[in-house]
Parts: sequence; structure tokens; C-alpha cells
Amino acid sequence: FKQYKLIYRRYAGLFFTLCVDVNDNELVYFESIHLFVELLDQFFGNVCELDLVFNFNKVYMILDEFFLAGEVQETSKQTILHRVQDLDKLE
Repeated sequence: FKQYKLIYRRYAGLFFTLCVDVNDNELVYFESIHLFVELLDQFFGNVCELDLVFNFNKVYMILDEFFLAGEVQETSKQTILHRVQDLDKLE
């Protein structure tokens, strides 16, 4: 684990953790975690642990629209939520 570092943020009772390269800028990942939590809040309406457990497929859908190959793909909340809602309608 010497070439990696763990970045985490706590929101209420939820911990969000990322394992990143030691040379990466941790502030970028702190903001990424914050944006991810904001997306979850908007999608689920005040996200809680049960939302993550019972709707893990939707959580991964949001994550897939946000990150691509470990890099931030899209930063617009409205764009991500619009895409996820469109995908959710297809299910």
C-alpha cells in the first residue's frame, strides 16, 4: 500500500473512501466525493445507508456516469442526473 493513499469523507453515518495513487492531488478527490454525495442526495432525496444498500445498482449507475477509468468524466450535476434518470426509465 505504499504507492497508494486512502482519501475519505464522512457524511452523517456514511463514509466514502477512495484509494488513489500517492502522487495524485487529494483535494480533487475530496471534491469528487462531495460532488458524488450531492448527486446521491439529489437522486434519492437525502441519501441514507438504506438507499445505498437497496439501490446499489442505481448508485453504480451514478458512479459510472461520473467516473470513467478512475478519472472524473463529467462534473455537471444536471447532466449526470439527466443521464441517470433517462437510464432509470429504461429499466
